[in-house]
Amino acid sequence: MTRQNIRIEKRQGRVRGAVKRAAHGRKRLSVFRSSKHIYAQVIDDDAGLTLVAASSIEKTQRDGQKTGAGVEAAKTVGKLLAERAKEKGIKDVIFDRGSYLYHGRVKALADAAREAGLNF
Repeated sequence: MTRQNIRIEKRQGRVRGAVKRAAHGRKRLSVFRSSKHIYAQVIDDDAGLTLVAASSIEKTQRDGQKTGAGVEAAKTVGKLLAERAKEKGIKDVIFDRGSYLYHGRVKALADAAREAGLNF
């Protein structure tokens, strides 16, 4: 394993532990990204179901954006996810950033979801 992979696995383990300790029956907002797109899901870990999902790959998100990899795309995905979650009656979630740093696109998505009404 490379040093970078070891650092990523350590960070992911710390985040996973913190998410499990803080969950207390709340749904989990999981964020993952690629070099071209960003994705987010609200997951019920007790039932093992994805309740709500949004991504920059959706046709409604691609309007007027050059790519789905930017901060603006992350903001629209966060806002869309929060709106869909509120329609399903989900207000309180725990934020799971995985092995990603809370910076840039991940932070923009989280801030947009908070502004749209999700509590975490």
